[in-house]
Amino acid sequence: MDGVKLSFPPESPPLSVIVALSLSASPVTVDSSAAAATVASFVFSDGRKLSGTTVLLRYVGRSANKLPGFYGNDAFDSSQIDEWVDYASVFSSGSEFENACGRVDKYLETRTFLVAHSLSIADVAIWSALAGTGQRWESLRKSKKYQSLVRWFNSILDEYSELLNKVLATYVKKGSGKPVAAPKSKDSQQATKADAQDKGKPEVDLPEAEIGKVRLRFAPEPSGYLHIGHAKAALLNKYFAERYQGEVIVRFDDTNPAKESNEFVDNLVKDIGTLGIKYEKVTYTSDYFPELMEMAEKLMREGKAYVDDTPREDMQKERMDGIDSKCRNHSVDENLKLWKEMIKGSERGVKCCVRGKFNMQDPNKAMRDPVYYRCNPTSHHRIGDKYKIYPTYDFACPFVDSLEGITHALRSSEYHDRNAQYFKVLEDMGMRQVQLYEFSRLNLVFTLLSKRKLLWFVQEKLVDGWDDPRFPTVQGIVRRGLKIEALIQFILEQGASKNLNLMEWDKLWSINKRIIDPVCPRHTAVIAERRVLFT
Repeated sequence: MDGVKLSFPPESPPLSVIVALSLSASPVTVDSSAAAATVASFVFSDGRKLSGTTVLLRYVGRSANKLPGFYGNDAFDSSQIDEWVDYASVFSSGSEFENACGRVDKYLETRTFLVAHSLSIADVAIWSALAGTGQRWESLRKSKKYQSLVRWFNSILDEYSELLNKVLATYVKKGSGKPVAAPKSKDSQQATKADAQDKGKPEVDLPEAEIGKVRLRFAPEPSGYLHIGHAKAALLNKYFAERYQGEVIVRFDDTNPAKESNEFVDNLVKDIGTLGIKYEKVTYTSDYFPELMEMAEKLMREGKAYVDDTPREDMQKERMDGIDSKCRNHSVDENLKLWKEMIKGSERGVKCCVRGKFNMQDPNKAMRDPVYYRCNPTSHHRIGDKYKIYPTYDFACPFVDSLEGITHALRSSEYHDRNAQYFKVLEDMGMRQVQLYEFSRLNLVFTLLSKRKLLWFVQEKLVDGWDDPRFPTVQGIVRRGLKIEALIQFILEQGASKNLNLMEWDKLWSINKRIIDPVCPRHTAVIAERRVLFT
C-alpha cells in the first residue's frame, strides 16, 4: 500500500479504516486536502481511487500481510467477515443500538473473536462502531448488561491499548461520540497545541460573563464532610473565578438545624483550603434570617404566598395530582395570624408551612406551590433557639444569591427541573435575577455520595470516621494516598459538561500514579523465615 493516501471529510473520519490501518501498520498517509473530500477514499499514486468505508476496510483486510487471517483463512471465513462488516452500520441507528449489542453479546458467549480464532476486520468493524458512539457505549460498558460483549471489547483494547487509545483520542471527541478529524495543516497543529494546553478545563464559557465582574458562590450544607462530588462544584467555581478575574464566596446553607453542626462547618472550611480554593469571605444563610422572614411576610401581604396546614402526606398527594390546597385562598389576615403561630412554634404553628402561590396545574411539579418555610424546634448550631422556623433551600438560595451580588450560580443538573422555580421566586420577590449554570453531577461506580448514607456508616461505627480511607470524602481519599493535584486534574478533565457520566476510580488513581511515581521510592521485600528458593 505504498504511496496510498486516505482522504475523508473532517467531520466524518472512517474510524474502522483508521483502526485497521493502525493495527496492520499499513503505510498510508492522510491527505492534507482532506477538507475537500466528500467521502472516505484511498487515492493511489497512479491515480486510481477506491471510495466508501466498507470498501476501504475490506481492501486493508486483504492487504495486511503482517496480520494473518485479517480477512479470513478461507472463502467461508471471508464471507462471514463480510456479513459482520455490513452489520456494523446498525450501531449508528439509535433505535437499534441496544438490540445490536444484545445480538453480538449472545454471539460472543462462546467465542473470543467474531470469526475463526484470530483478530479480523470483522472485529475491527464492530469494535470501531461501538467505540465511535462515545458516551453511549461507555455507559453500557460499565454496566453488567452485556458481559460477553464487554469482555471481547476490553480484550482487544488491552491487547492494542497504545495504538487504539491514540486513535480514539484523535478521532473521537470525548463523551459525545461525535467523530473529529486530526488536524494536519500548520494552523491546525497550532490549534491542537493550544487545545492540549487547555486540557482539563471546562469546555464552555459562562453565559454573559464579563472579565472582572463575575461573582460566584460555593454553598455547601454543613451536614457532612466535603466529598468528591462537592469538590467538582468547588473547583469549577474556582476555575471560572480565575478565568474571569472574579471572586468566590463560600456560603454555608445552614437552614436545616437537625442535620448540621459546627464540626461539619470547621471541616468543610479545612477541606476547601485543602483544595486550594481562594475565597473572598465566608457567609451563612442564617446571617439573613431576619431579611428572609421579612420577605416571606411581604409575599403573604402581596398574595404571592400563603400559610398551609394540610398534613404532609395529603399535601404531597395534592401536588402530584395538581389539586389546589384548601388554604390557598386564605385572606392576608388569616395568613399573618398563622404566620405568627409558626414564629412562636405553638402547637397550631408547627402544623403549618408557608408556600409560594404559583400554579398547581403546572406540568413541572416543582412549580406547584413550593414550600418556603417550615417549623423546626431543633436548636441551631450557630444561633441556638432564637428561631422556631427555617426557610427551605428553594426560598433562601435565590434570595441570598441575589442579595450577595452573585452573577452566576453553578448548580448540578439534578436541579434542572427547579430552575424555573428559582427564577419565579426571584421575580415574585422583585429582586435582581441571577444566571444559573448547570454542570453534570460526578458519579463514581460502586460509590455512595449521599451524606445521609455516609453519616449512617459513621454513626454505626462501621468506619473510623468521615476521614476513613474507604470514604469518598476529600479527607478520606487524601488519607488513602491521593495527591490533591491528582484530584484537581481528574475533576477539571470532566469539564463543565452537562452530560451525565459514571466514572471509574481507576482513572483517578492512574493520574495519581503519574504524579507520585517520580518522587515516591518503591521497595520490594521478602520475609526471611518464609522465603522459598526459586531456581
